[in-house]
Amino acid sequence: MKREARDTPKSVTLGFEDDCVTLPIDAILPLRALGKSAKSSRKYRQIVASIAQIGIVEPPVVVRNPDKSATWLLLDGHLRIEALKDADEQEVECLVSTDDEAFTYNRQVSRLAPIQEHKMIRKAIERGVPEEKIALALDLNMSSIRRKARLLDGICEEAVAILKDKPCTNAVFDALRKMKTMRQIEAGELLVNANNYSVAYVNAILAGTPQAQLVESSKPKKVKGITPEAMARMEQELARLQEGIASIQDTYGQDHLHLTVIKGYVGKLLGNARVVRYLAQNHPEFLGEFQTITEITPAEAADAE
Repeated sequence: MKREARDTPKSVTLGFEDDCVTLPIDAILPLRALGKSAKSSRKYRQIVASIAQIGIVEPPVVVRNPDKSATWLLLDGHLRIEALKDADEQEVECLVSTDDEAFTYNRQVSRLAPIQEHKMIRKAIERGVPEEKIALALDLNMSSIRRKARLLDGICEEAVAILKDKPCTNAVFDALRKMKTMRQIEAGELLVNANNYSVAYVNAILAGTPQAQLVESSKPKKVKGITPEAMARMEQELARLQEGIASIQDTYGQDHLHLTVIKGYVGKLLGNARVVRYLAQNHPEFLGEFQTITEITPAEAADAE
């Protein structure tokens, strides 16, 4: 009996060439023009300050120009290149991409979360980097650097783990710092579940926190614009909301599995022309509902639950 040949795995295509190349800045052609306000933006000022202090951290990404071998097309790093031009630099080390689709780069950038920035600053300070140099590199004043370095003071490890990659502002941690450990964890979960990290929302959580769960439990809560009666009602509403969220979380996985199985089964039914014809003739209202079920997307399913 003849054995079937096994499929050999295909080679993986690399996204970049193995080595960086040093190119004349004049030979790099941008694929888009910078906006009029680009050079006045905080991001541009931070790039300029960073280059002045420590040079280019992340090389620009270029691709070979298929029409002119002496020039290169700039896929990512337009602000960096512009900052280098303003600094009268003549050359820059670049990554060479094997793909010329520029739109994929900026869409896949993972922005630095405040906790990650805090850890980066703390690690630099522990390694002996002066706070003044860090402030210059990030284009921040000294008080901002010190505040970022103390960001997690008074925050429990569990809450830090919950919010480690979330876009929380300093004000969020200021509010959490007023809560005891267990309440910090609950508040972190509320922020994540609601996908809302605004100051207004965390202040609402703080306002709805029972007095006994505050660090200064003997000191009466004072929230601007909220009366003690309204605060008591808010505490009760928040407690009910937490109970509702907890009950949903307990059955979320099972409900999602049931919905997925039902959607697959109904999809197979509607793949049968005889079934569709029967439903259209005898139960058109069922057919419409079944078709709606098969068209549910994962996001819509999450919203429905």
